[in-house]
Amino acid sequence: MKEVDKIAFIKIKNGQILSTKSKGKSKYYIPGGKREFGEIDEQTLVREILEELSVKIKTNTIEYVGTFKAQSDGAKEGVLVKMTCYKAEYVGILKASSEIEEIKWLNYKDLEIVSEVDKIIFGFLKENGELN
Repeated sequence: MKEVDKIAFIKIKNGQILSTKSKGKSKYYIPGGKREFGEIDEQTLVREILEELSVKIKTNTIEYVGTFKAQSDGAKEGVLVKMTCYKAEYVGILKASSEIEEIKWLNYKDLEIVSEVDKIIFGFLKENGELN
């Protein structure tokens, strides 16, 4: 079974989670992406969030949330995405950049417009009382 290894940035504000939609996609995704060769999680998180959202992660605030797996959207059956999630503070103003078309704050009721792995993460955050 193939796994796609991704790092994700969990940012909650007023019971909503920061989500992004890439150009040409219909679903929203928690921001982040695939690690480049030799990168550790922290390096991937910092690089991807700077590329996608134009903000700089404060590395001393990075906190592990959890690792979640589900069928990868748009991939053949049996290809899983493994999403390792971190919370952190950032410096700067959120601005869609690179392949990101839109930034949106979502609630638990928005499950129908997010990826399969994000649905699991939304559920986890809802159970923990963090997501409305």
